[in-house]
Amino acid sequence: MTPSSEARPAPRATAADRFPDQFARTRRFSLGVPRQFTASPDGERVLFVRGTSGADPVSRLWLYENGTERLLADPLGPGFAEEAPGAIPPEERARRERARETSSGVVSYATDASVRLVAFALRGTLWLVPTDGGAPRRLPTAGPAVDPRPSPDGSLIAYVSGGALRTVRADGTGDRPLAGPDGEHVTYGLSDYVSQESIGRSHGYWWSPGSDALLVARVDTAGVARRYIADPSDPGRPPREVAYPAAGTANAKVSLHLVRVSGERIDVRLPEAAGEGHPEAAWTDRAFEYVVSADWDGRGPLVGVQTRDQRSVHVLAVDAESGTTRTVHRAHDPAWVALRPGTPLRLPSGALVVPARPGGDTQGLDIGGTVTPPGLEVREVIGAADGRVYFTASEEPTEIHVWSYDTTGRGDGPVRVSGVPGVHTAAVGGPTVVLDSRTPQGQTVTVLRAGAEAGRIAVLAEEPLVAPRSLALGLGRRELRSRLYLPSWYRPQAGPLPVLLSPYAGHGMQVVLKVRAWWTAVAQWFAEQGFAVLVTDGRGTPGRGEAWEKSVHGDRLTAVLEDQIDALHAAAEARPELDTTRVAMRGWSFSGYLAAAAVLRHPEVFHAAVAGAAPADRRLYDTHWEERFLGHPDVLPENYARNSLLDEAPSLTRPLMLVHGLADDNVAVAHTLRFSAALLAAGRPHTVLPLSGAGHLVGQDRTASGLLRLELDFLRRSLGL
Repeated sequence: MTPSSEARPAPRATAADRFPDQFARTRRFSLGVPRQFTASPDGERVLFVRGTSGADPVSRLWLYENGTERLLADPLGPGFAEEAPGAIPPEERARRERARETSSGVVSYATDASVRLVAFALRGTLWLVPTDGGAPRRLPTAGPAVDPRPSPDGSLIAYVSGGALRTVRADGTGDRPLAGPDGEHVTYGLSDYVSQESIGRSHGYWWSPGSDALLVARVDTAGVARRYIADPSDPGRPPREVAYPAAGTANAKVSLHLVRVSGERIDVRLPEAAGEGHPEAAWTDRAFEYVVSADWDGRGPLVGVQTRDQRSVHVLAVDAESGTTRTVHRAHDPAWVALRPGTPLRLPSGALVVPARPGGDTQGLDIGGTVTPPGLEVREVIGAADGRVYFTASEEPTEIHVWSYDTTGRGDGPVRVSGVPGVHTAAVGGPTVVLDSRTPQGQTVTVLRAGAEAGRIAVLAEEPLVAPRSLALGLGRRELRSRLYLPSWYRPQAGPLPVLLSPYAGHGMQVVLKVRAWWTAVAQWFAEQGFAVLVTDGRGTPGRGEAWEKSVHGDRLTAVLEDQIDALHAAAEARPELDTTRVAMRGWSFSGYLAAAAVLRHPEVFHAAVAGAAPADRRLYDTHWEERFLGHPDVLPENYARNSLLDEAPSLTRPLMLVHGLADDNVAVAHTLRFSAALLAAGRPHTVLPLSGAGHLVGQDRTASGLLRLELDFLRRSLGL
């Protein structure tokens, strides 16, 4: 090094330069964000989990009461020790992977009915903490504890260990099994893979209101095919076994049982198959293979079951004495019956809250016989409190608001609770609503009592170093909701910019919303590197009616890709900043699959792509998710062939980077390896980037930050920038 170069100051990193490191360090800006709110029935206490800052990866348990926050349990405090690698029970590790949990510490908890006693597990150790100011207590258990939950009266704690459902008294005595595994591949009290990953049912047991019995799921995976996930970077570590039911193969056998604390057990007699009213199709399977919902309220257990072909859902009232069932609601659909989170819900009167079609193309609710009005697209039922049902819904697809409906007959219809444009959800208890709001300005959590603001719970997330700024667009004849991100430094005289499409565009998720979120910050970061970034929600995404959402039935690619192209062309006509001679697409999971399809099918439009965790061979994905769209692969093989990328490998003429986490148990790395092999066999150059130790959500700091930079480098080189 010469003296002159020693004296020259190093160039100072800009905010955009440092953004990938911040993005990774904050786990996509999720750290420091309060979540998992529980409001007590009287509305006086609110529980939640959160770290101590926007860079703290350890979640603590907190209580909000009388306008102040109080720390209830600190895993790094006296008496606790932070989780050591490999110390989390495998069942709990699987639960966290399904929930895409990025933090450690207290990541979930459960309470008694009055929210006076809280149970949680750390590294398989069961802890209790009262909300009245007492210290956390460690309870001895027969083995590593998973999913501990107090009885409603707080006298007992149920938990799963070694595949058995057990109870222990709150004073730490009397630990005993209630339902033990009766086979090598049998568990009690846990949820199976597809119920957690694709259905959204994360629990496997439910307490009775009287604390004297439990409704318990028995899961038998003996007939389910096994996958073995190894870590090639550590060849001495044994592979992890996953019971994974791929499309067209056997599901886990799930049955329900009423287990009394006294030891008596009664089998729930679930119906075997749907009868009259079930829609017929090229592939029809009437068997009720899926337990999609379960609960136990003051009127007894209430269970939802769905057929293998997903075209019928029955809601069943269970007799707690005999185990017999009575169908109290049926739903059928020629494509699939959509599972609305939070339904079915039974009100104290016995009336049901279930999905309904109020007219037109709207997906609404039936609340005790009253149907929500057309045009109000219901997303989720939050719960009921003080004679009101709370739910989230949209009048405009880019906004989601909290609504309430008065079930006492005093109201005139649904009333909107949230105000400013954005995406809102809530937790409710008595007269209290904990309103969790994400807007273009950021996130706030407001505690409302009787409709008036009573306080706020702090959001400690870091501010993104790159502030998202976008133009809202409605593009093409379908008024495709889109956002265009341009560099903050851009001036028209600089000429048109290369275009980067960065959608998700898959079923069940929107990214064109009036919010500031991690994906909006990432889009702006790519814009700061010299791209015009276009993000579009097309057909198949939620919020725009049933026909829009189900337009991908039988074909998951054609309409979705057509919408991305239409949005690109319409945006380019309206905005001279877009250079359509240099267009790329990037994505992860479904959008990674879409990005790869874009350069395969439309090289005249797309000139490069980055495809992360792309499910290239749809036969490899799970039963409930994939059969919903494409049916059974043995009966409708043409659907799977039409949606597979493997046979299209010879058509690749554009630069393509394939990225995949080697520990991904959702979209197996086999998807990318098979696709790469097909490309290699066809003599098509491509790039493969394996991520050692990464699952479906890339959480390692250095990997996550490095991946953004490598994507950018690939896109720049591929587009000649």
